[in-house]
Amino acid sequence: MKTLFRFLTTVSFILISTTLLSQDFSAFQYRTIGPLRGGRVTTVTGTPVLPGTFYLGASGAGVWKTEDYGTTWNNVSDGFFDTPSIGAIEVAVNDPNIVYVGTGSDGLRSNIISGKGMYKSIDGGKTWSHIGLKNAGQIGAVEIDPTNSNIVWVAAIGNAFKANEERGIYKTIDGGATWSKMLHISNTTGFADLELLPGNPNIVYAAAWKAQRTPWTIISGGENKEGGIYKSVNGGKDWIKLENGLPKGLIGKIDLAVSAVDSSILYAIIEAPGDEGGVYKSVDQGTSFVQTSSNKGLVNRPFYYTNIELDPTNPDIVYSNANPLLKSTDGGKSWTRMSVPHGDNHDIWLNPNNPDLLIQCNDGGANVSHNGGKTWSSQFNQPTAEIYQVAVDDQYPYWVYGAQQDNTTIAIPSAAPSATSPQGTQVMIDVGGCETGPTIPKPGNHNIVYNNCKGRFSVYNKITGVGREYSIGASNIYGHNPKDLKYRFQRVAPVHVSPHDPDVVYMGSQFVHKTRNDGVIWETISPDLTAFEADKQVNSGSPITRDITGEEYYSTLYSIRESKIQKDLIWTGSNDGVVSLTQDGGQTWTTVTPKNLPKGGRVESIEPSQFDPAKAYISVDRHLLGDTTPYFYKTEDYGKTWELLTSEIPSDYTSKVLREDPIREGLLYAGTEYGMFVSINDGENWKPFQQNLPVTPITDVILFRGDLILSTMGRGFWVLDNITTLRDSAITSLNDTPVLFQPDTTIRYRTPRRSRDFPNYPETGVIIDYYLPKSFKNEVKLEILDANKQTITSILSDSTKTTSTKENVENMALSMSFSYFDNTLETEKGINRFQWNMRQKGAWDHRESRRYKNGPMVPPGNYTAKLTVGNKTFEQPFKIQIDPRLAKEGIDETIIANHIAFENKVLNLLTEARKFQSDLETEIKKSKGGRKQSLETVLKTIKNDDGAYPQQMLVPQIAYLSYIVGDADKIIGKDMKERYTELVAALKKLKVEANI
Repeated sequence: MKTLFRFLTTVSFILISTTLLSQDFSAFQYRTIGPLRGGRVTTVTGTPVLPGTFYLGASGAGVWKTEDYGTTWNNVSDGFFDTPSIGAIEVAVNDPNIVYVGTGSDGLRSNIISGKGMYKSIDGGKTWSHIGLKNAGQIGAVEIDPTNSNIVWVAAIGNAFKANEERGIYKTIDGGATWSKMLHISNTTGFADLELLPGNPNIVYAAAWKAQRTPWTIISGGENKEGGIYKSVNGGKDWIKLENGLPKGLIGKIDLAVSAVDSSILYAIIEAPGDEGGVYKSVDQGTSFVQTSSNKGLVNRPFYYTNIELDPTNPDIVYSNANPLLKSTDGGKSWTRMSVPHGDNHDIWLNPNNPDLLIQCNDGGANVSHNGGKTWSSQFNQPTAEIYQVAVDDQYPYWVYGAQQDNTTIAIPSAAPSATSPQGTQVMIDVGGCETGPTIPKPGNHNIVYNNCKGRFSVYNKITGVGREYSIGASNIYGHNPKDLKYRFQRVAPVHVSPHDPDVVYMGSQFVHKTRNDGVIWETISPDLTAFEADKQVNSGSPITRDITGEEYYSTLYSIRESKIQKDLIWTGSNDGVVSLTQDGGQTWTTVTPKNLPKGGRVESIEPSQFDPAKAYISVDRHLLGDTTPYFYKTEDYGKTWELLTSEIPSDYTSKVLREDPIREGLLYAGTEYGMFVSINDGENWKPFQQNLPVTPITDVILFRGDLILSTMGRGFWVLDNITTLRDSAITSLNDTPVLFQPDTTIRYRTPRRSRDFPNYPETGVIIDYYLPKSFKNEVKLEILDANKQTITSILSDSTKTTSTKENVENMALSMSFSYFDNTLETEKGINRFQWNMRQKGAWDHRESRRYKNGPMVPPGNYTAKLTVGNKTFEQPFKIQIDPRLAKEGIDETIIANHIAFENKVLNLLTEARKFQSDLETEIKKSKGGRKQSLETVLKTIKNDDGAYPQQMLVPQIAYLSYIVGDADKIIGKDMKERYTELVAALKKLKVEANI
């Protein structure tokens, strides 16, 4: 019997897998809700041929292009690039259609995304081709030979997290068809920059850099033989190292700049110990150098910044991108600070024909200036935010919360927050804390928000705008060796609110801490739950520059989750690979790390099952250790044994987050470094669930009110509305029969009309999914039935039925039902989605496209969707619920029903009046003499005169009454009722006078 059961189970899984993997989920589309505020941009460029055209390359958002001086930006890499991380962009000097991009940004942060080689466009970024160097890692620079755009040079820093052979200087002479490695020092030393000599592109300078990140430190630089500046005078065949006047000892990251107007002048900004770090200048093409400045602002956080650029018309004007942006007008001797929209500066490009026209980038985005940096274009037009986590509150509609790297925490509405929300205007608030998060609204009281900021806990009150800090230990942990700290907090330290008591909040250092009073009193409820290896507890930043911001604090907790179905069952995961469990609220703890999990990884997420307390899922990220393998695990026995679930996810799609659907057991959502996956059979099989999502890391996932909500490391927040169909058992057995999935309960919101501007919030509506086993032409119809099974609306898919349907509509003027065509009622094979706007029949209009459209929203209640496919019909019930905000106002379903009844009376009157006007105009055309004059007199009383500000006559007056009646759910006012009576009488009188 057991053997038979196993066989049947296996067959079942195979059938489910086959059905799932064969489905096209393209009907399910994500939408971005922002923020529109820019994120980190690591490289920018322009072209003198098209002065209004610029490109930006973001750390996690791909390549964007503006053709209007930065007024608007559009992504041009989506659908072509395998990674969103950009290191360098270059446009051919004489042909702006030719663009080369090196992927993999050069600021080696812990959350850096790996590069995947070189891309080329020959049509100004409309399309792209991958042209090799897939394993080069992070690319620091790309240079195009100005005499031949098929000759291109690349500086490859290499893999940020391990040694690799591909580090070096590369060259192609055939536009990227083949590449030659021209210079290689070692598997640990790559190249951060290169420059071609103006006037002679066979002379090349290259800046070597030994660099690597680990979870506990940053290696930037090494012995002199492991770095420095190299020069070739014969197109890369031979190289010499430039040493005269340069640092002799340790040497780190270097960036170079050659004067466009005096090729003898070469600048270098160099990371080196003490006062040796700074700017160096050569006036003899590198034969010798003189240090011009050791200003510390030039080389602070050199692994992250370090970029020098010259004014293309004046070699004495020098720019240094770091924190801050500095400018020298005396050849690099003295420096002044330039004001830019955001700190942490990375790159700058100046138009060689007009250096006052420039583009600069920083951790807030890219910004264009027309006046040498006095004023800048906006950064609030680039939805490229890096978000660490996602949370939601319990408002209607719900708001989405997260922390934007390099900026603030934010809360953004998931949909239009009110019926009058201005479309195209970003609604966003800062909710305390800082760039790292997490930021968690309190269940039951969204005005209270719990925050972490680099290990510091605070409670923010949205009403007062005040955040109260109650940090555990009340100590500033910046700059410390972690071994000396009482509490080790990661800068993205976990904060978790108990699902059983919103007053209970957990936070993780190496311990689990618990508060019941918003942090006034903390208790520690665990021992050290990390591996705490002594050799990993070091001052971060070697061998030259310390960099201790909390990113590299190793052996800290990274995730905490309490079971939703069993109080005091708490799971934790550390950033050095330890998984722990308590079943008694912290009195006893057990280490339950998977035995086959390689050590040292970061437990990015823990997901206790919402169906079985013994079951949980974890996601472990080891990319900081040079291992990009995804590690998603499942346990069904409280962590005694674990099963790896990643056999069908690509081997370099590092695991980020794994969440379980709260309604359907075994329905899982996985976020990885490069996109989304879904499993319908508890991780046995996976299907890509990327849809229209751009390629970018998925940092967190939450399921709420039937929606799938994501945060990303480079493209802000995304929402997939209504994933109810995935929860339907029918999705595992789709075959040759059409299927109508049961629509989810829909809340009846009043929302503003959609616009083309961002954010384009959706209008409220019932989402109806259906499956067609083949494509149909004119045999699909959707009807909406009320609780009495009376048809309210019929939506048809095919315009070939126009004639018959027109007649049908005309003949049912007294009916409350109406029919119309909608090309979004898809008839293609597979799963299709239609959104019904909940509108019933409106007024007649002489314009066919508007006839009977935009009637009142149906009232809350029970409804049925009826799908007709050929000669088969399918029905599914669903509910429409009242807006909870209305209920708090005292607007109940009885008031809404009375309101709609009166609104329909007004609409019927409007229909009668408009038809009367149409008939009158027709009769006038046929009439003559006194009869015609008499009818024209009647027409003047019902129709406005042409021109500005005409007196409003009868039909517009009825339309106005319809407008003010239908603007909101409300008790009908006395004046409205009286006005309706007046208008009815007036129309009746005029119809008698017209006698038609």
